Amino acid sequence: MRPDTPAENVDHTTEAARLERFADRYPEDAEALLLRAAAHRELSGDRPAATALYDRLLASGADLDNPYLVRALKASNLWEYGHEAEARAIIDGIRAAAPRDAAPWVIVAEALEAHDELQQAHETFTEAVRLLLTEVPEPPRATHPLLLGRHRVRRMLGAPHDEWDAVADSVHTHAIGLDELHDPKRVWSLGSENPAELEAEILRLRAELGAYREALSRPFPVAVLHWPAGELAELTEAYPDLAEEYPSYEAHLATIEAALRELAASGTPNLGIVTGTVPSYEAFAASELASPADPALLPQYATTLAARGRAVAWPPERAEACWCGSGRTYGECHGPAF
Repeated sequence: MRPDTPAENVDHTTEAARLERFADRYPEDAEALLLRAAAHRELSGDRPAATALYDRLLASGADLDNPYLVRALKASNLWEYGHEAEARAIIDGIRAAAPRDAAPWVIVAEALEAHDELQQAHETFTEAVRLLLTEVPEPPRATHPLLLGRHRVRRMLGAPHDEWDAVADSVHTHAIGLDELHDPKRVWSLGSENPAELEAEILRLRAELGAYREALSRPFPVAVLHWPAGELAELTEAYPDLAEEYPSYEAHLATIEAALRELAASGTPNLGIVTGTVPSYEAFAASELASPADPALLPQYATTLAARGRAVAWPPERAEACWCGSGRTYGECHGPAF
């Protein structure tokens, strides 16, 4: 699927089948590819097929990057087609394991919320926030859905504002405040015959929709290709014609950061970086019946790596490791100086 394909125009069954074939072809990327395939199976309405893909991953014996995320997605999917007891058991297991990644917590808490288990959802969001954000100076982006979800559930429960709600307010970037967005009484205004009330509610809904679209805008990032120093030296030695593309390693790194900042400034969402290796690039060139020395092949290679789930989101948090592999934080290395 092209990254600019509108979601409503996607044949989810066909896309899932394509991703499953891709997973067979690239077993090293099976986790990312099959998770996307399972999502398409769910969207197509074939929830048992999605569960089969989650089970395939869990039974594969491979070292999964995020096994708790796979379990969480399986639980959420199971509950949607009547397997509540099994879903609850999986959710209880994830909470007991207390993973240090935000994504599984978000999935299971939102599953509880979606099925009106508001108190359990609140407890789950709170467990995750305390585990991942206690004594953390600035909440990472990945944890923002936990803070926002907790705030939303607390508004529905009528709970008073607390210190974590204040943190949620601090990470919320949209014009309409969280208290208003998460007001349970908003739904009543949808039945109003007052045009002013309806218009106000439409504006609120647009703000919420914008937040969801920002998170789900593309199936994979617009990715820029990065070569580690050793790989770049091997690449330009084997294919001297590419030396013109890469005059030096330092220039290569500077070009990547500059290109991504320019894309971000133009409003391009969901940017990422993919890391190439010479053997992988040569295999890709062979599959395309092309010469690895052809510079036109480089962006195609980057797009293929991104489609296989190999992209790392850009920019990192300032306190996270820099994308270039220097060992320094992004703020100390290629990040903005401010």
